Amino acid sequence: MLRLDLPRLEREGSRSFEIAVAPDDPLWEGGDLRFDGDVVVRGRATVSGTGEIVVRLEVEGTRVAECRRCLEAVRIPLKQEMFFVFAEPDESGAVEGSDLRPLAADAMTLELGDVLREELILSTERWVECRDDCAGLCPLCGVNRNEQTCDCSPVEPDPRWDALRALKSE
Repeated sequence: MLRLDLPRLEREGSRSFEIAVAPDDPLWEGGDLRFDGDVVVRGRATVSGTGEIVVRLEVEGTRVAECRRCLEAVRIPLKQEMFFVFAEPDESGAVEGSDLRPLAADAMTLELGDVLREELILSTERWVECRDDCAGLCPLCGVNRNEQTCDCSPVEPDPRWDALRALKSE
């Protein structure tokens, strides 16, 4: 997975890496993230003069999601840059600064997979559409209105709302 060897990073001061994460990797399990092909992660980790570890990532791939109207698969190109700073917590266990992520003082490795997954989940669009004029599915028979038409009649309005409709027309 996306693990950095911290002793090696300390010795070298900086390290570049590139990894391809398969679409069926356990990293993507348990969420709405699905990919068509590998997700390529290029990065550079650097130890700053104050002891923090600065990680820059560039993520590329193709995300697959369902259209919110017709449920067809939509392929969305993904190209995103990410920036993380890891620091040791103070005596109280807190890390100063809202952009800092905690790093255990005795840590030998830094796992980047979880922060990568979290950032992708938070930054991806929840609802996608295959196209702007997607007609969606028929609510009665379920046919995809982009591919064919159906003979379903429109749903009769609920008579309990007639009084409000009368007010609207006045």
